[in-house]
Amino acid sequence: MARFRTWTGIALAGALSVSLAGCSSTGGKRAEDARKAAAAQGRAAVDTPRWTFAMITHSGDGDTFWDIVQSGAEQAAVKDNIKFLYSHDDEAQQQAQLVDAAVDKKVDGIIVTLAKPDAMKAAVARAEKAGIPVITVNSGSEESKAFGALTHIGQDETVAGEAVGDELNERGRKKALCVLHEQGNVGHEQRCDGVAETFHGTLRKLYVNGTNMPDVQSAIEAKLQADTSIDSVVTLGAPYADTAVKAKADASSKAEIDTFDLNAKVADGLKDGTLGFAVDQQPYLQGYQAVDLLWLYKYNADVLGGGKPVLTGPQIITKDQASVLAEYADRGTR
Repeated sequence: MARFRTWTGIALAGALSVSLAGCSSTGGKRAEDARKAAAAQGRAAVDTPRWTFAMITHSGDGDTFWDIVQSGAEQAAVKDNIKFLYSHDDEAQQQAQLVDAAVDKKVDGIIVTLAKPDAMKAAVARAEKAGIPVITVNSGSEESKAFGALTHIGQDETVAGEAVGDELNERGRKKALCVLHEQGNVGHEQRCDGVAETFHGTLRKLYVNGTNMPDVQSAIEAKLQADTSIDSVVTLGAPYADTAVKAKADASSKAEIDTFDLNAKVADGLKDGTLGFAVDQQPYLQGYQAVDLLWLYKYNADVLGGGKPVLTGPQIITKDQASVLAEYADRGTR
C-alpha cells in the first residue's frame, strides 16, 4: 500500500506541475507549493468541486474488516477533496434503505456492496435513474455490470476459494470445514464452493450465526468433537479465526485454522503459528480505489476494468509474509 500511495502522489504532483507550467509568476509558484504542502499533510490536493460520495456496506457492528475498508476510503476522500459519508447494515432491506437515503440526499456518487444482490437491485436502479454513478465493492461482482454499476472492485470469490483449495492440497489436508457466518451472502457461498472445486479432500459447510460469537465457538467445537478427522477449519472472516482457535483448543482438536481476510490479530496468529494461512483481498485498497475511481469518473469520465471487475485479491499470506505485513496490520491498513 505504501508503494501505491507513493506512486499516486508522484503522478498527482506531476499533473499539478503540468497544469501550472504556463504560470511563471511568483503567485503561480506559491499556489503550486501550497498544493504540494497540502498533499504532504494529508489535505485535499485537488481543486475540483467538493463532491459528496456515500459508501453503504453490509457490515455488521464491530467488524474490523470494514474498518479497514472505511479507512482506505476516507484517506482517498481527503486527497480528492470529497465529503465522505459511510453507513452500514447487515440486514439487506435496511442496507437498501440506506442507499435510498443517499439518493434522496442527492449525493454525487455511491459505493455499495451487493452481498445480497436481489434485495439491493431496486435501490441501485433508483440511484442510476437519478443519474448518480455507482461503483460496487467487495461483493456482487457477477451482478455489478447487470445492475448498471461503473465497475466492481474486490476479489473474485470463486477464484479466492479455489486458491484456498490449492493451498490445502499443498499442506496435505484431507478433510476441511468451511464456516459460513452469514446465511444468504452469495460471496460466502462462492468462497466455500471455490474451495470444494480444487480441494482434493472432503469439504463440509457449517452455517453459524456470525452475530453471536459464543454460538459460533460452540458450533465449531461441537463439529470438531463429533468428527476428529477434520484437519482444517476455514473461516470466512478475520474475526472468526480467533473464535475457531478457541473452539479447537476446547475440542482438543489438531485441525489447522485458516481464514479469509487479514487484520492485526490474524497477522499475529500467522506469525506464532496459531493460524496456518490467510487470504488477503486488501480491503484498504478496495475502499481507496472505490473513492478514487468515482472521483476520476466525475472529473474525467474515466472507468477502469473494461467491463470486468478490478481485482484486489486473492493473496495467500503465510507466516513469512505476515512478518513483512505486520507494521501495516498494526496501523489498520492491512
